[in-house]
Amino acid sequence: MSKRNLALIGATIVSLIYGVTFTIAKDVMPRYIDAYGFILLRVGGSVILFWLIWLFMPKEKIVLSDFPRIIAAAFFGVAFNMLTFFKGLSLTSPISAAVIMVSTPMIVLTLSAIIMKERMQKRKVFGIVLGLVGTAFLILYGKSIGNATNAGLGNFLVLVNAISYGFYLIIVKKLMDKYNAFTFVKWIYLFGFIMVLPFGWSQFQTVDWAVVPMDICWKIGFVVVFSTFLTYLLNLLSMKELKPTTVAVFIYLQPLFATIFAISLGKDELSLVKIGSAVLIFLGVYLVTQKKSVQ
Repeated sequence: MSKRNLALIGATIVSLIYGVTFTIAKDVMPRYIDAYGFILLRVGGSVILFWLIWLFMPKEKIVLSDFPRIIAAAFFGVAFNMLTFFKGLSLTSPISAAVIMVSTPMIVLTLSAIIMKERMQKRKVFGIVLGLVGTAFLILYGKSIGNATNAGLGNFLVLVNAISYGFYLIIVKKLMDKYNAFTFVKWIYLFGFIMVLPFGWSQFQTVDWAVVPMDICWKIGFVVVFSTFLTYLLNLLSMKELKPTTVAVFIYLQPLFATIFAISLGKDELSLVKIGSAVLIFLGVYLVTQKKSVQ
């Protein structure tokens, strides 16, 4: 099997894990642990795993001038990304969060045009606007069931997270072209852990582990090992062979996986607003990703 096909499979597995994570994480927070405390646990556990696995990998030296890019990747890909996502998810529903994340590829395309000076076609610009209109409708009018305490703010924070993740995909690509993923990902998470520590420490201290059920502990472990450690590693390995916009495209699968999983467990339900918003977003995504037709 070619390296590209392996990268595509890895990106698909990431989308599957993330799709399931939307619902699993909602079972943990905010009832047993608040969002920022959960992030500290998630990043801290991943730091340990990344540094342990690095011990068994070939060693590379990172050029000192690349550390500012690593710190930026830690901010946009770990700290700010997770703080906004988990806080938003704690306030909204799994399906709403997953649908909003579909806007990430369009955000990556826009950032690529601004930062990397890539030319944008009118069709793609229209697709971006259409997709963002769908996202705006979901933020303003999407209603959620269950313990969605503030769906509007939650949806907005998930959108901010998507923008942050778009910056991360572009920033980390140059690192992937230069180093092995294991060389720098441990530093990204170490810096990310330092950044989230002031936000999550107080919430982490208040967790009463004596009353946390065993199934919730398993779900916390799933988020740390699979939703964080494994997904970030697979994403980095995929980006070795794929462009940032291609990796971002696999986010389109997340609403499908999240919807199937959430509805099957009775954790969420579809509504006309969610369906309509999803149609606008996917139509925008279609226009953005279509190749220019040959005349």
